[in-house]
Order: sequence, then structure tokens, then C-alpha cells
Amino acid sequence: MALKKQSINDIAKHLKVAKSTVSFIINGKAEERRISKDLEKRVLDYVQEVGFKPHLLAKSLATGKSNSIGLIVENIGDSFFGPIALKIEEKAKKSGYRIVYSSTLGNTEAAISILQLFRETQVDGFIIAPPANMEQAIQEVLEEGAPVVIFDRILQGIETNYVGTNNEEITYEACCHLITQGFKQIAFVTLDSVQSQMQERQAGYAKSIEDNSYNQYILEIPYLEDRAGYKQQIIDFLQQHTTVDAVFFATNYLCVSGLEALREMGKSIPDDIGVIVFDENDLFKLYSPPITAIAQPLDALSAGIIDTLMKKITKKETRNSCDRIIVPSSLIIRQSSIRKK
Repeated sequence: MALKKQSINDIAKHLKVAKSTVSFIINGKAEERRISKDLEKRVLDYVQEVGFKPHLLAKSLATGKSNSIGLIVENIGDSFFGPIALKIEEKAKKSGYRIVYSSTLGNTEAAISILQLFRETQVDGFIIAPPANMEQAIQEVLEEGAPVVIFDRILQGIETNYVGTNNEEITYEACCHLITQGFKQIAFVTLDSVQSQMQERQAGYAKSIEDNSYNQYILEIPYLEDRAGYKQQIIDFLQQHTTVDAVFFATNYLCVSGLEALREMGKSIPDDIGVIVFDENDLFKLYSPPITAIAQPLDALSAGIIDTLMKKITKKETRNSCDRIIVPSSLIIRQSSIRKK
């Protein structure tokens, strides 16, 4: 009869030892972690008995490395995460590493499950754009000694490496641009999200409006897997606030739905309503009129992410030190936010 496939968690429970201890031993790090020879032998004997063979275990046992990196993002098909994943993968290959990646679609339970899978397959490091409430799961990874880089959004209370952009400052700059063009009733369409990058963008909007003593108009939309639902919510919002003369969209996919909504409402851009979007997309260059957009520096963000992780993996930089890298975004001004004189 075939033995039931065992996980690190199963082995740890059976032997009544910590999962991290099992992980260190099967990765050849028992001596480094000052684990006794008797315990090491007991774990390895049981590993052999149950036929536990995680991905690339043979290599891991010999070198302590799998030469793989786990990448967890919100949506690998997104125009932000997709290009970043590709650029990270290209650079990782040059260092002899491959990327194993998966999407969470903003679901915390899915993210934790993916993270656990990557832990059990013995990846050498983690790159994560975490959904909310991932703190405990990521802290467990850090306590095991694995290098982690968080990007795009911050988890409060977690001391680890972070790479992101200047969300609040560039949003403030973009809103001030609208104000200098004579727009006074500026709305902000965003996600109903506690994620740090969305909160920072909303803070930049709020500060610009407060500094100019204007009224705030904020629409917070729940994250939807089917993005077709955004359009009607934007239409309803603008019909309720008929004085709005400009809209700042906090993500590019909200803007796509917003442009559909404005067209359906018969609104002319920028004569009836100005438009700015956070996060550039080729669509916005081709739209008529072209849409003013905040462009995130994808090349620089990708390089910062993978370079930071590789320094930790290769121990060129101590894993205990935490890098915080902020790469500025840029405002690309096009016709959608320029009022005709």
C-alpha cells in the first residue's frame, strides 16, 4: 500500500518538533542552526522512511539551495504585475535562479496557501505583493530565516525589505496639476482597500483638496474579479455628484471602466470632465483624447526587488538588515487634463 504523501507540517507533527527545525534539517542547515546530531538523524531517517521528496530536495540537501524564488502577486495578468514579473524573471535567470509564481486575486486565504506551498517546495527566497492580513504568515517565514522582499504595498509591523513608489507625493502633484488647469470639483475613484498603496494615493488626493479648500468627492469600490461591475458604480456616483468636473482614477483598470462610463454618459473629455489615472497603460496613449497618467517605473522597481533579494540570498548583505527602496513615479501630462483656453 502506498504511503500517504507527507508535508513538512506532517513530519513536524509526527516527530513533535517545530516545522522550522524540520525545514532547516532537510535543507542541510542543521549545523548552522546548532541542531543536535541525534535530532538531525531522527528527522532524516523519518524523511527517508516516508519518502518525503519536495521539489528539488536532492539539490537542497546537498547545497541548501533550490535556486528558485517564490513570487506572489495579486494578478499575474495585470498590466502592472505582469511586466514586473517578467522583468524579475529575466534578471533572476541571469543569476541562475528561476521564478515560481502565482496570483492571489486579493484573497488572503489563497495567498497564505500559496505561501505555504512555496515554503514546502523549499524556495530560496520570497517576493510578495501581499493582500491584507498576511502579517502572521509572513512573520513565520521570516522566523525561519528565509529572505523576503515585499513590494507595492507595506504590511505594518513586519520588519522586512520593501520596494515601492512615492504614491502620496505623486498623487498630490497630479491633483495640483488639475487644480492649476482650473478644475475645482475633483473626484477620486479608488478601491475600498486598506492596502497601503491605495491609502497613500487617497491621502495625496485629500491633502491637495484640503490645501486648496475644495470639497472631496470619493468613491470607494470593492475589489471585483469581474471588472465589468465597476462601470455602473461610476455612472451612479457621477449622476449623484453632477458638479464634478474632473476625476482621478486610483488604478488603471478603474480608469478603463471610468472611460466606458463617461462615454455612455455622453461626457466629453476634458471639456465636460478632466481625467487623470494612476498607472500608465498603452491604452491611455491611444485613447482620444490621450489620458494623463502617472507612470510607475517598472524597470527600476523590478531591478530593486530582485537585486535586494539576491543580496540577501547570496549573503552579500545580512538578512537581518532591512532595505526600504522608494522609486519615484512620474506624471505624464496629456490632453485629458488640459483645459482648452
